[in-house]
Amino acid sequence: MGCLKEKIKVAGFLENSLVNGDGIRSVLFVSGCTHNCEECHNKAMQSREYGELVGLDNVYERIMRNYPLINGVTFSGGEPFENSDALYKLARKIKNNSDMNIWCYTGYKYEELMNSDKSEWKELLKSIDVLIDGKFIREFKDESLRYRGSKNQRIINVQKSIVSNRIIKLDI
Repeated sequence: MGCLKEKIKVAGFLENSLVNGDGIRSVLFVSGCTHNCEECHNKAMQSREYGELVGLDNVYERIMRNYPLINGVTFSGGEPFENSDALYKLARKIKNNSDMNIWCYTGYKYEELMNSDKSEWKELLKSIDVLIDGKFIREFKDESLRYRGSKNQRIINVQKSIVSNRIIKLDI
């Protein structure tokens, strides 16, 4: 995959993080989310207007500057699947040029993504290694959980789930 001409609204970027997935990772926060979860910790990022419009090639280059010091990349937000048309291209380019894994946080359930008629959702899902799915629900908030904010959220091994045609959760 060559040049990525598209642009994406970037709400934030962490060069390296230990809390947004397993290992040392770069984290891309995208703008725009329609879930409107109560007590969302990235409330400002729900707006599609928040952040800066950045070329995907620039995002890719910034991630690759951290490689091989990082183990992977995490897509968060906002809502990555509301930006799936650009993110699946970025994910494929990362996968084609490194051994990094990709984690993704979404308010959607895995089943919704798999059963959707949106082809770009399925393309992004096929490019992800680990999915943390489900809306943040205040009543299920649990700060002792790793990589999740509420007990209803699942950590899913996407590739094994696709192959087995059933949800394979990671016990982390």
